[in-house]
Amino acid sequence: MLSGLRILLCGLCVAVLMSGGSAQAAPYAAMVMDMRDGRVMHARGADRRQHPASLTKMMTLYLAFEAVEHGHINLGTRVRVSRKAAAQTGSRLRLRAGERVTIRDMIRATAIKSANDAAVVLAEAIGGSEKRFAQMMTSKARQLGMSSTTYRNPHGLTRSGHLTTARDQARLARHLFYDFPQYYNIFSRKTERAAGRRIWTTNRLLGTYRGIEGLKTGYTRAAGYNLVATAQRGSKRVIAVVMGGKSSRWRNARVAELLDMGFQRAKTRVAVHRPGQSAGVEVARAPLPLPRPGSQPTGLAALAAALSSPAHAAVDPSSRLAPTYAERPRQRGGAVDPARAGKPSRQPGMPIPPQRPGWAVVAGSYTDEAGAVARLAAIAGRRNLDLGDTESVIAQRRSGSGATVYDVRFEGFSKAEATAVCKTLGRLCRTEAPDRLSPGR
Repeated sequence: MLSGLRILLCGLCVAVLMSGGSAQAAPYAAMVMDMRDGRVMHARGADRRQHPASLTKMMTLYLAFEAVEHGHINLGTRVRVSRKAAAQTGSRLRLRAGERVTIRDMIRATAIKSANDAAVVLAEAIGGSEKRFAQMMTSKARQLGMSSTTYRNPHGLTRSGHLTTARDQARLARHLFYDFPQYYNIFSRKTERAAGRRIWTTNRLLGTYRGIEGLKTGYTRAAGYNLVATAQRGSKRVIAVVMGGKSSRWRNARVAELLDMGFQRAKTRVAVHRPGQSAGVEVARAPLPLPRPGSQPTGLAALAAALSSPAHAAVDPSSRLAPTYAERPRQRGGAVDPARAGKPSRQPGMPIPPQRPGWAVVAGSYTDEAGAVARLAAIAGRRNLDLGDTESVIAQRRSGSGATVYDVRFEGFSKAEATAVCKTLGRLCRTEAPDRLSPGR
């Protein structure tokens, strides 16, 4: 009897040890990167492929932002929640099958609450199906230089082959910041409302670490505790990635340590290089969603059809439309240089957008491109400012002394609208009349 009890106790001990080992099976990986130029300041296991958990939603949101900017969907578009979306487990909004929700609310819920059901709604709205969207995610990862990442779903629940690296996640964080500064503020919000529900952030570093800006948390048993975070102090902006953390508290503390390390090692003045700026190679564009049956073709769908031929299988990654980085032509005596006055070429099949009103608002001029991007992101996040459907631009020009200057511009206002916006933004702002705008815009 006693020997049997000992055997039982030994078996229980082995089971406990095995379960404890599986709970901490995810290996630790870390990366610290300078946001401004992509310089790596610390790496440990950064190229080991492991489960991303809800860091996956960073790519889901990247494609959502891209779809909005290309005109395939609008933030106010209402979509129906499918049974599959409503059946998701883990962190969720508890959406009901058949409920109609807006893209804006699903972006909020995915970014802030890390809601799995909201992520599936976005995937189905943009890609047509979760499987198709996952293929788009992987293809986009290749386009962005994330060569070690493969996606199998839009939310990050554990699935065989759904893997990434700390290095790839740092790259994706840079792309989110530089490619979509007008949406980047969503990652810094502690609370919001989405689909009639109050939601709170899963990122506990918000409000507790000086200079923290976001980004995304993640946890599954297979992944451990993951976090990608960005922070800014003065002219320095740093990305820290932790994967395979032991607990949420341990993960948060470690990310804070890594951010401190990054600020200590980062140089005060750094030449900004946007991600992909110096790649010098063409890469395959991610597959774009086709229009739904019976719907009017959109700019995104038309471009997808145009790029489906072998002649357009590879395109320049710098052709992404949001935000637009435009180098303004020099002006001579108030006139545009005739040698550079031609309109920019368009992809075949891309509809020409309607003519916008001609006035622009210049919200600030910076010698540091990262400062210009941060200014654009801050303005986009203001609740007391309605920019309508104006186009955000970071325009590069040369000053009288020959220095590079980055103007934060919003184009497409009437004169009265531009004046009102500048009054709201304050002394750094100025308006520009139509005859001063870049040609072809």
